[in-house]
Amino acid sequence: MEVTYQHRLVDPLLAELVAEVPVVSLVGPRASGKTTTARKHAATVIHLDTPGVAEVFRTDPDAALRGLAEPVLLDEWQEAPEVLGAVKRTVDADPRAGRYLLTGSVRAELDSHTWPGTGRVIHVPMTGLSMREKVGNTAGLSLVERLTRLGPSALSLPEVIPDVRDYVDMALRGSFPEPALRLSDRARRRWFTSYVQQLLTRDAATVQPRRDPERLRRYFEALALNTAGVVEHVTLLQAAGIDRRTAVAYEHLLSNLFVLDVVPAWFTNRLKRLGQAPKRYLVDPALAGAVVGADTDTVLQDSDLLGRLIDTFVVAQLRAELPLSDYQPRIHHLRQDGGRKEVDVLVEFSGHRVIAIEIKAASNPGRSSARHLTWLRDELGERFVHGLVFHTGQYIQQLDDRITAVPICVLWG
Repeated sequence: MEVTYQHRLVDPLLAELVAEVPVVSLVGPRASGKTTTARKHAATVIHLDTPGVAEVFRTDPDAALRGLAEPVLLDEWQEAPEVLGAVKRTVDADPRAGRYLLTGSVRAELDSHTWPGTGRVIHVPMTGLSMREKVGNTAGLSLVERLTRLGPSALSLPEVIPDVRDYVDMALRGSFPEPALRLSDRARRRWFTSYVQQLLTRDAATVQPRRDPERLRRYFEALALNTAGVVEHVTLLQAAGIDRRTAVAYEHLLSNLFVLDVVPAWFTNRLKRLGQAPKRYLVDPALAGAVVGADTDTVLQDSDLLGRLIDTFVVAQLRAELPLSDYQPRIHHLRQDGGRKEVDVLVEFSGHRVIAIEIKAASNPGRSSARHLTWLRDELGERFVHGLVFHTGQYIQQLDDRITAVPICVLWG
């Protein structure tokens, strides 16, 4: 049975870039749908994760590329990195638009022998399926653009408004297309078990061949238990039983495999005593759920885990759409030393303007839930575009000047 293609937020951008530049690189976690999407924009598909194909392209990549119908999709290029040199030489000789699409599940900068593509290739990040993509709402403006251009009146609710159990179900179903769209609960649990196993063994070995899989697993489990948290490295390394140097190496490894997002602390000269520790997220809340062995009932009985999964779920929705915005937004978090003031997410974009976000698992947040947003608004003045308190309830409610409480589902409404 033919599977219907699920349109992605990145599709219009890919079409635009293929029409204008010679090489586009689509990067993101393994199994996030990169190949399926890139294939829609390609005339020839080369699967370099097929051993025989990879060997040909390692041996003589220039000859292997010659004569192929373009655009040529070089899928999982890291399996035959020699092909990048051939792409460079081909593009240098003929830099017309729409020649190559590259997909990869590791960052291109990992290997000093590979071609970084400076000035010749546009990198486009791709995540798993967002809820906007799942419900087929891929044509609208991003959250940043809606708030900046139109204000909070542009935020709308879907016909069916979830409750907290629904949100947990969505989070645990995850964003990887295969388990999210086509698998039963039992098969999905097995899929994630297999995914984590391959991630920590085969995929990790392509980046750090000499790492210890068991210690890496313990570190990954510590990250899952602390997802969406500002945690000192010492806490994670003690939980995993490793030293600081190893913990730093593992963090870089998992970031380079696109499964860990290290969100930097925000800084401005206008505020004092800001903390510098990052906030770490697994890119998909279902990965955290799978690693800790949680189902919906388990999560709803653990307020700490519930808060972490809801936070991770909301940030995953933002991460999917922000790179596509013309405003070039970046995600940060804010925390004063000692946690006296903290804001879950700060989206900073052009002109040093910010949208500040608090994420609550509660269904009816009041003005007290926005007190740190109010403080930040008063400190930043006009740079503060709007503050949002995302919650699991049913209604949009203005809490203060430029501060609104909104159900999480406005992200796909």
